[in-house]
Amino acid sequence: MFDFELLLYEHQSTCNPNMPLRDLIYVTRVLQNRIKDENLYSKSLIRIPAPRFVVFYNGTDFQPEQQVLYLSDAFEKKQVEPALELSVIVYNINLGCNNELLDACCLLKEYAQYVAQVRAYAEKLPLPEAVEKAVDDCIRNNILAEFLAKNRAEAIAVSIFEYDEEKHMKSERKEWREIGREEGSDTLAVLLQSLMDAGKSEEVDLVLHDSDYRKQQLSDYFQKENT
Repeated sequence: MFDFELLLYEHQSTCNPNMPLRDLIYVTRVLQNRIKDENLYSKSLIRIPAPRFVVFYNGTDFQPEQQVLYLSDAFEKKQVEPALELSVIVYNINLGCNNELLDACCLLKEYAQYVAQVRAYAEKLPLPEAVEKAVDDCIRNNILAEFLAKNRAEAIAVSIFEYDEEKHMKSERKEWREIGREEGSDTLAVLLQSLMDAGKSEEVDLVLHDSDYRKQQLSDYFQKENT
């Protein structure tokens, strides 16, 4: 389906605005490895593969079927024609979205079906039991059957972890809003989101549960935003 030489892709249950920056770091590492034996100061042009950056989103928050995130959105000063740009296309692969894409890729469609089955059972059963039943159903209905049968224990463990992580992040966002209302601060939600986007989970926990640390972080963030 994709007619380009270098595809960097991942699947995410959250739509993170820092994906273009992360992909910039990833592709730099990949290209460094590919040209490690080349002379960058040669008069000859060094050819590199044409990259494309794709994210498959399968979270429960509403997201459009497709969207494009740009590295330039993170620039402190907006530019009409950025000297450096990187775009990431995000496909929503939940069932009912991007049907043409899912129909063109059997494995992707079956993965979406598996995730939907886990979520359906998780609404009524404890998560470990829900995942077990989803795996059994999918194997019986020939959905990722070979992979799930061969890697059953690993697939169950990963599914439980990912589902718990998604629920944890939603719970934290709810807690952010409650604390923000108590303190009357919209800045708190922005601070917490920025910490989560940067992968600073320990700092998030401290902000949520240590009032002194929270006040200090809010003060530092407010000063930074107003300088």
